[in-house]
Amino acid sequence: MTPALHPARHLVSPPSAALTGAGWFHRLAAALTELRIDVDLSGRDIQREFDALYDRIRTNHRTRDAMRALPLQLHGLLFRVREADGEYFVYAIEPLNNRIVAYTVFNRLVEVDRRTDRHLRAPHTKVVDGYRRMGIASAIYRWWLDSGRSLITGARQSAGAHGLWMALARHYGLAAVRIDTNKRLQRLPLPPPAGFFSALDTRLVLLGRNCRPGDFLHLADDDR
Repeated sequence: MTPALHPARHLVSPPSAALTGAGWFHRLAAALTELRIDVDLSGRDIQREFDALYDRIRTNHRTRDAMRALPLQLHGLLFRVREADGEYFVYAIEPLNNRIVAYTVFNRLVEVDRRTDRHLRAPHTKVVDGYRRMGIASAIYRWWLDSGRSLITGARQSAGAHGLWMALARHYGLAAVRIDTNKRLQRLPLPPPAGFFSALDTRLVLLGRNCRPGDFLHLADDDR
């Protein structure tokens, strides 16, 4: 189901205490030394990538016609979204120079089962120089979460992405999970155990508005 296209809200209800627990935040926020760091391309490389992407969009009528307006109001940018095979692509376009300056994809994960796939997407955002630290990714992620869909971290996360995740965790429910051998998500305690961020099968989940965690979270074996 396509998320409702309404502006991201800046005032949101606090996360559930049952999902966050006491004292977890500072430990998570300080976990940068354990992160599985993603590749961070230079702004020049990203702009070249975006220019080529925009050329493909403008010359492919199917892709162009599938894009719809996303009414986010931020720095005069135009936001467009399209969906393909259950994945969502959001483009932030600078109208003056008619160029893409930020791009977010909400990926499906092959590591999880079908039940989990219905509820979670893993976001990845790139932003060109000059538009970083302007709240673009935050606005896009808030739109997604406010639409009632949840987010899960991918196999790798940059320091910047982790910082954004922790900022959003102040307003949305957070869970630590492990992907088991059956591709199901088993819930882990918060704060997570040592080595959490270096293991490839462990992830963080941000819960969307009115999301029911029981739809896709399972108790860990030692909690049964």
